[in-house]
Amino acid sequence: MLKVVQEGNESCESAGGSLLDEIVSDGARQMLAAALQAEVAAYVEAFADQVDEAGRRLVVRNGHHAPREVTTAAGAIPVRAPRVNDRRIEETSGERKRFASAILPAWARKSPKVAEVLPLLYLHGLSSGDFAPALEQFLGSGAGLSAASITRLTAQWQDEAAAFNKRSLAGTDYVYVWVDGIHLKVRLEQDKVCLLVIIGVRADGTKELVALDDGHRESSESWADLLRSCKRRGMRAPVLAVGDGALGFWAAVRQVFPATREQRCWFHKIANVLNALPKSAQPAAKTALAQIWSAEDKEHATTAAKAFAADYGVKWPKAAAKIIDDLDVLLEFYDYPAEHWIHLRTTNPIESTFATVRLRQRVTKGPGSRAAGVAMAFKLIESAQARWRAVNAPHLVALVRAGARFEKGLLVERPDESQPQQQVA
Repeated sequence: MLKVVQEGNESCESAGGSLLDEIVSDGARQMLAAALQAEVAAYVEAFADQVDEAGRRLVVRNGHHAPREVTTAAGAIPVRAPRVNDRRIEETSGERKRFASAILPAWARKSPKVAEVLPLLYLHGLSSGDFAPALEQFLGSGAGLSAASITRLTAQWQDEAAAFNKRSLAGTDYVYVWVDGIHLKVRLEQDKVCLLVIIGVRADGTKELVALDDGHRESSESWADLLRSCKRRGMRAPVLAVGDGALGFWAAVRQVFPATREQRCWFHKIANVLNALPKSAQPAAKTALAQIWSAEDKEHATTAAKAFAADYGVKWPKAAAKIIDDLDVLLEFYDYPAEHWIHLRTTNPIESTFATVRLRQRVTKGPGSRAAGVAMAFKLIESAQARWRAVNAPHLVALVRAGARFEKGLLVERPDESQPQQQVA
């Protein structure tokens, strides 16, 4: 049992704060030690029946590794991991088998959660030299977070990002894609980073990052280069692409993947329309726009769009034109499963991932910043990707790729062509 006794006239605030940190740190240390002991015990027990010629076990405990500190969300935790002596031989390689801890990998000095926060801080404009003092207030120690270690991590992540953009795409089918150009005004002396981002939906309904590159600008040439790279590596033309109407992407995709259908992002479109209206008219206009994108089907959406043009077109023709001129590509999502409409109306998977770091005003100068910025963005998406959920009704994605037709969001049953046609007398 742990007893906490306060002595003297120390202030409750200072004593309580230090005691609380000490209790959390000690509890984390004990829990980690217990978990490692249990993991090793289970491993040894699993092979208790394997013995040598003398009847001695081939897998036994073997003391402890040298002590080390691991930086976690609960602070720097001292760890002395148990060792395992595994004398079994791998048949294929002829080498001895090794125990690998799933809780504490070999040479780990920081938890994955700590590594996840570093790209976020970097994209917010914090230089690598500021990481240790910034995190020391929360983690209790700057161990393992020096500028040199961050520089090594950044170099490693740059290599990972480069390898990611060279991988083969031949074995993956992306049916839907979201595209956007993300401007991050960080780590640059004169210009701001423009990240070209493509996130796709696989045939099984899961989402994943397809490509990420520094386009220098949102031009058609930059997008075309990225799309051509994807095509050379085996990417198949997506059925539908969703993005902002201002992107140079659309001219590029018509060149590289002309069969891909286009859907404009309603999130961007609503912002553009409201910017063309006086503030007094914006609340009612926003409600009228919602009647378009949330209509029960394309027919009702078209009717709502015409009503919007009639109500606002006389006084504010530019606002009405932004809807009417792009109506076909604004309502394209209605031709797909109703379960997918919520996913296809906007570029939310990209917007939500970068919401906290886009269009920052602080500029941190430093050499090699463009490549580092791309690498940090890559790690940010990589960590966020683990939390992405599949689209609704994922089984319908494969039907979309197969060319199935949907009316009012529902699958249209095809006639059974295998049945012989009736002869007309």
